[in-house]
Amino acid sequence: MSLASHHLWAFLRSGFLTKLAPGGQYQSLAVRMASAAACKRLVGKVAIVTASTDGIGFAIAKRLGSEGAHVVISSRKQDNVDRAIKELKDENLSVTGMVCHVGKAEHRAKLINETVAKHGGIDILVSNAAVNPAFGPMLNTTEEQWDKIFDVNVKSTFLLIKECVPHMVDRKGSSIVIVSSVGGYNPFSLLGCYSISKTTLLGMTRALASECGPMGIRVNCIAPGIIKTRFSEALWSDKSVLDLSLLTATIKRPGESDECAGAVAFLCSDDASYITGENILITGGMHARL
Repeated sequence: MSLASHHLWAFLRSGFLTKLAPGGQYQSLAVRMASAAACKRLVGKVAIVTASTDGIGFAIAKRLGSEGAHVVISSRKQDNVDRAIKELKDENLSVTGMVCHVGKAEHRAKLINETVAKHGGIDILVSNAAVNPAFGPMLNTTEEQWDKIFDVNVKSTFLLIKECVPHMVDRKGSSIVIVSSVGGYNPFSLLGCYSISKTTLLGMTRALASECGPMGIRVNCIAPGIIKTRFSEALWSDKSVLDLSLLTATIKRPGESDECAGAVAFLCSDDASYITGENILITGGMHARL
């Protein structure tokens, strides 16, 4: 097998591409997750995943754990943290967690310091936390809404990365993944400020990759499209809205959180050891160009 073929096969094994069962039917996500667990590419790694008790964040935490990482999950509510920890431990995954509002410096410090104290360092950081308090015409956005969106989605992402990097420098194969959105390329109607914040993360990824590369830390990004989560319910719960959202997609269905998790696991693994500063679009083929 050529080197190029080897890397392509590793990429396919990562779960990034949707696999087909005999007869051309989609495999169930449970089957694909079981297959992914056999990879075990992240054994010995310590991963922090923010906003990871539901939706895409939870799926990422579960996937990283299934591949052997110890995962530190977080949420703004203790009940959510407790529920997610139980669910992941019931699957025999190595997980701890705590309350963390990424917009609060003391919460970020506790998340990082306790992780380092208990596990010796940080190998993987997935920045997934985001808010969207504004829905409607962009010119109706208040200054308070604008500040909240950019404080959490952009400023807190940068500060969390900045504060984690010193604990990732001496680790072999450290990886940071930022969760952006296809809205960063093509702003969603009535979600203008949120979309702009996600565009900013695309630039942040490139800028940080060039600075962190010499430290041995890779920085990449994923941009999910219409993914069936509670956070994005307004984009898929109404069929007419969903059909409009998927107008340019070649796969005419919303994605699943696990389909994002596979891409993140790939980016965090040694299979992606020469990839940095890049963005993977997980959109079912939606047009996405800046």
